Amino acid sequence: MHHSVYQKKLKKYIPIISTVLYCLFRVLEIVTRFKNYNYPKNDNGVIFALWHHDQFCLYAIPKHKKKDLHILISKSFDGEIIAQAVEKMGFSTVRGSKNKKRKDKGGKEATFEIITKLKEGKNAAITVDGSSGPLHKVKNGVIKIAKLTGAPIIPVVWYSPSKCLGRLPTWDKIKIPLWFVRTANIYGEPIYVPENEDKETEKQIKLQLQEELLNLEKDAEKLYKSIIKRR
Repeated sequence: MHHSVYQKKLKKYIPIISTVLYCLFRVLEIVTRFKNYNYPKNDNGVIFALWHHDQFCLYAIPKHKKKDLHILISKSFDGEIIAQAVEKMGFSTVRGSKNKKRKDKGGKEATFEIITKLKEGKNAAITVDGSSGPLHKVKNGVIKIAKLTGAPIIPVVWYSPSKCLGRLPTWDKIKIPLWFVRTANIYGEPIYVPENEDKETEKQIKLQLQEELLNLEKDAEKLYKSIIKRR
């Protein structure tokens, strides 16, 4: 059976599948203990920038800020299931992406929607290496959005030494808490993209963000130990 035909047959089951996924997300949230380190003092109108494999770090966002956080999710079949589950968790979503052939799938509309929300003082969460990679390579979208809105980019990584933190066999090796895991969200300093910067400087800022995320990952184990000691 052709893949698209198969998806059409499954489409009517999306609400059921998304509800099951939501229940799984809720269980994972309950059995996971989060600690925020260096969470931004001004958390209105910011862009949380994270790697695709760190998506579960959004559990640590304060509950009263979840509705204000707009998560960019693709318009794919899988994306629809995830979006419905995420909305049941209390977050807001924005739909759109580009596929591997760089074909626009609502990406422009999604960008405009995120820009509007940021200007309203809402927040955004963007997986900066995209929905299909390459892994740990920051794409241009987050830089353009920050430039057009003046919103600070807040790098964030997620870490736990627990053996109960599993990884799926996907391109990004996404991390999933399996059972009673203590984790830490580690936030970097804000990165700004002035509206009058040229393309060369934008490229440098993109590399700066990429390096900052990699450095946060590298320092995560040491920081985690100091964070846990404070508890």
